[in-house]
Amino acid sequence: MRRLLPLFAAPLLIAAGPAPKQPEVAAAVGEVSPARLQATITRLVAFGTRHTLSDRTSPTRGIGAAERWAAGEFAEMSKACGGCLEVQVPKTSFTGPRIPTPTDVGAILAIQKGTSDPNRVIVISGHIDSRVSDPMNATSDAPGANDDGSGTAAVIEAARVLSKHKFPATIVYAVLEGEEQGLNGGKVLAAYARDHGWVVEADLNNDIVGNTHGSSGAHDDTHVRVFSEGTKTLESPADAKTRRYNGGEVDSPSRNMARFMDQTADRYVKGLDVVMVYRTDRFGRGGDQTEMLNAGFPAVRITEATENYDRQHQDVRTENGRAYGDVASGVDIPYLAQVTRLNVAALASLARAPAPPEGVKIEGAVSPDTKVSWSPVAGASGYRIHWRSTTAPQWEHSQAAATSPVTLKGVVIDDWFFGVSAVSAAGDESPVVFPGPAGDFISPAPAAK
Repeated sequence: MRRLLPLFAAPLLIAAGPAPKQPEVAAAVGEVSPARLQATITRLVAFGTRHTLSDRTSPTRGIGAAERWAAGEFAEMSKACGGCLEVQVPKTSFTGPRIPTPTDVGAILAIQKGTSDPNRVIVISGHIDSRVSDPMNATSDAPGANDDGSGTAAVIEAARVLSKHKFPATIVYAVLEGEEQGLNGGKVLAAYARDHGWVVEADLNNDIVGNTHGSSGAHDDTHVRVFSEGTKTLESPADAKTRRYNGGEVDSPSRNMARFMDQTADRYVKGLDVVMVYRTDRFGRGGDQTEMLNAGFPAVRITEATENYDRQHQDVRTENGRAYGDVASGVDIPYLAQVTRLNVAALASLARAPAPPEGVKIEGAVSPDTKVSWSPVAGASGYRIHWRSTTAPQWEHSQAAATSPVTLKGVVIDDWFFGVSAVSAAGDESPVVFPGPAGDFISPAPAAK
């Protein structure tokens, strides 16, 4: 029988319950334009193909024209906000099974520097390249309207909306090339982040986020999937041993970022619910977020609830009365707007909140109480201690705190998982951090090769 939680008589500096809805975040969510998303999809499809090995010199067709257009969009936004976006297009030469000759692959970045915590970085990404049935076919039309024109449109629209606002942390809007040829744009982004010393709090990778009619005939425009790794890609043998014994298999920073996005959708995006999927990506498949995970950065993949495989990686054609191809008519713009609103709400909430706490620890073996401690966080006016049953998907209970440490009377350490979030004076709350290396958001990344 589960023991009852005690009532806490101590005064709390922050009201119990979820973080309040912030007017500035809600206003930004309301600025998302379905018409602009539609215009971006139309423009991307008009390049004919955006295959990584396609034409790079034509002003109208191929990946080169698409890259220059995306960089130009960011540059125009920067002019509108007084130079608030720094546009960079780092490139790396790749060869591989799908890139037979050395080819420069880029990441189109618009960097919105934070006002007080600029080294803390939140990234939204999507890939601009496209393909047809043959991954080496760089000449046939590959509209890529949903894969991943939808993700690219979400990134560009988020930049348009959020560049009008200021945030303590830095937001990076990343349009990546080379995903279909080996997640190469993700590698370029991760290397750039490492080389510039970014403390990446999260990468929200949007890949295939605009379709609502699945191959099975199912229709779902009210859910979006958020995939997240359970344990860190980079984990030492010693840390893995501790995790296996004490727990943390479902509490990586990426997993707690997925929980954060679920709560963000509930708070800001009416009619859209996050489905947390306990996988790094879809079964046997991948996306650019895995390269950020490989670099030690928290990352999640955002994908529509029901996929239509006739519209992915297909030549545009009709066979036996069945249409194939990733064309613009396959994108549900109102749904894409909902997913974009979720991204805008999450980015703004993360960039406004203090950094996730570091040094989170719990103590309480052979004790009826649990002691929770953490290091102070710049910009935090308070903290919130969270705990849940070890089999619960979401945090169930919380208590506000002023300073570390705090003893939870009557809460037995054996029966619960714990975490700590940092809260600003305005009520903006960071993601929850699970104790120890398994849950730390800040991990040392390997040096770039």
